[in-house]
Amino acid sequence: MPETPETPVVPSKDGLPHWLDPVVHVVETVEPLQLSRFLPPGNGDGRQSAVLILFGEGQRGPELLLMERASSLRSHAGQPAFPGGALDPEDGDPTADGPLRAALREAEEETGLDPSGVQIFGVLPKLYIPVSGFVVTPVLGWWREPSPVGVVDPNETARVFTVPVADLTDPANRATTVHPSGHRGPAFLVESALVWGFTAGIIDRLLHYAGWERPWDGDRQVPLDGRA
Repeated sequence: MPETPETPVVPSKDGLPHWLDPVVHVVETVEPLQLSRFLPPGNGDGRQSAVLILFGEGQRGPELLLMERASSLRSHAGQPAFPGGALDPEDGDPTADGPLRAALREAEEETGLDPSGVQIFGVLPKLYIPVSGFVVTPVLGWWREPSPVGVVDPNETARVFTVPVADLTDPANRATTVHPSGHRGPAFLVESALVWGFTAGIIDRLLHYAGWERPWDGDRQVPLDGRA
């Protein structure tokens, strides 16, 4: 990491491409309950964590960086997700820039990206994943200087891939999943993957509040095939 604990990681909107303006507006205006009904417990319980929502510019326009978790993991095995994980003591204050450092560190460890080429431009409200007990800070970044990415540790990551935003907004790639618990949520069928759960929920809300969402068939359901 290029930063040291004495050098704060400060979000900056300087020099962002104009197509990110709607996302910046979401960062500045969205309320927690507009993103999810699952919010951090008021008693402070939950393990602090962070994910990196990284926007880049690909051959087909704006895209997002995702990874697929290894099938051997105990939590969320085989599930596509944003790079991220729990805060470590080295990340610093969880109420300050600790989540930003954690998001960059985890993304480097999981995908091999060079964090010096990532410009953090915003942070969304903290959310909660009840099944794992994680309190998650979504950190938004612009891949200002793209670097090669791929699987670093196959015990953690099965693959690393980017998804064009155009594919995420395509109604043909959208569906609803129904968890065995009965919970319904948005899903995306992209890059030979079913993106669902927390990750799909965040993408769905970002597309909606950024004004990028296109009408899609919410009654179209896809099975989770035993995914937990």
